[in-house]
Amino acid sequence: MISNYLLTLIAFSPLLGILAVLFVPKQKAGLIKAIGIVVTLIPLALSILLVGSFDFNKQEYQFVEHVQWITFQIPATQNSLLEIDYELGVDGLAVTLILLTTVIAFLAAIASVHIKKRWKEYFILFFILETGMLGVFMSLNLFLFFIFFELTIIPMFFLIGIWGYMEREKAANSFLIYNGIGSAAMLIAFVTLFIFTREVNIPALQYIMGHPQVKESFRFGLFLTLVFAFGVKLPIFPLHTWMLKVHVQAPPAIVMIHSGILLKLGAYGLIRLGMGIFPEETYAFSYILAILGVVNILYGAILAFVQKDLKMVLAYSSISHMGIVLLGIAALNYSGLQGAIFQVISHGLISALLFFLIGVIYERTNTSMIDQMGGLAKSMPFISGVLLAAAMANLGLPGMSGFISEFLAFKGLFAVYPWVAAVGVLGIILTAVYLLRAVLNTTFGPAKEEFAEISDARGFEVVPMVLLLGLIILIGVYPNMLAEALGLSVDTILQSLWARIGGY
Repeated sequence: MISNYLLTLIAFSPLLGILAVLFVPKQKAGLIKAIGIVVTLIPLALSILLVGSFDFNKQEYQFVEHVQWITFQIPATQNSLLEIDYELGVDGLAVTLILLTTVIAFLAAIASVHIKKRWKEYFILFFILETGMLGVFMSLNLFLFFIFFELTIIPMFFLIGIWGYMEREKAANSFLIYNGIGSAAMLIAFVTLFIFTREVNIPALQYIMGHPQVKESFRFGLFLTLVFAFGVKLPIFPLHTWMLKVHVQAPPAIVMIHSGILLKLGAYGLIRLGMGIFPEETYAFSYILAILGVVNILYGAILAFVQKDLKMVLAYSSISHMGIVLLGIAALNYSGLQGAIFQVISHGLISALLFFLIGVIYERTNTSMIDQMGGLAKSMPFISGVLLAAAMANLGLPGMSGFISEFLAFKGLFAVYPWVAAVGVLGIILTAVYLLRAVLNTTFGPAKEEFAEISDARGFEVVPMVLLLGLIILIGVYPNMLAEALGLSVDTILQSLWARIGGY
């Protein structure tokens, strides 16, 4: 039955696109781009099937695939035979993020029509990147998690370095260095866990690392290593500078994926592995996480306010909004964790929409500098209207997804660290200031003569705008749709955490 291998089909279906484009002459740009868009519809359709078939009232992992994979001998040990199996499975959190990934990948493929060279190589790397992202959310063991995680880094390096803007090589190298260091830290933690426990299965590790014989100092060292590894990806200040270069220099379609999904791998790792395997350490470190979250929020908001490049405004905005994720995780209660996950999904949609719009504007004006634009609403009323709506969502306007996520995260943090949450709220106020300044200076004011004749949104550009904005409003108006999907997973994570700490 297809359900027995549904996760494998979803994860590896983008690779069908590689086979398809290999047989197309490299000069046929239109056909290659069409294949790129159509192929991303396959994992999207399969992920919708997964959501429709998933039972959100069950606590355990579903659609589990477990196949014997690697067996090897270690000499001079008691347990000389070690096995690493192929293990996939999903809960409500993973299912939701898989759907988010396939939606944004499909829309990023549409945005890729503006790519102007080496289309075949571009989409081959694009498909590998999508497979890596999907695999991370399905992996039930550390070995697969690491392989899929690394599978996102290599194609991103080339997608930035080849198809980016003027300083693309510097951005790609910065991305590779920082993420390489983060991956090295993660590998050290995973290998240490494997040597100590002879286990890579994530649910099994949650049980083993709770054994009283495991030293606290050992657990805490591994936990801090993982916080560093996922903190690079999130990113947590001061591990953020590489991200600014990527957001400015990478092509908009790739930034849609990077900001919309790849940053969220850091949050997913902190929740799935940090909270899951090291709950006591997460609890002990929660105050520091809250402080780091507030630093992210305020630092990102203050620096966004003085930027002259619209891309840089949104890059610093992403740093600020990832701080809200840290606040929700640090709360260690239902509202906080639910808010953190809501923020992951909400920011994924909002940032993808904003960077899609930047790509559309840049393609027409050949600039993203705020002072070089102005009055675009006269020639591009639809695009300008959607840009303003996306900015409203990003600053947390009620009725949009950003408001729900921020409200829940801060509600959770106020219950445990009220003064930290109060300081963090200042960042929300600053968000309104820098976003409205940037967007209004871009779309209103005197119209530039050279932009008087530029066209408004074309048909294929309207689809991502309407779909993303529709999802943002739908979650904002009916958040229970997402809350019901995530509720049991959030409850399960917290029950497991507080059972280890004592009291729930």
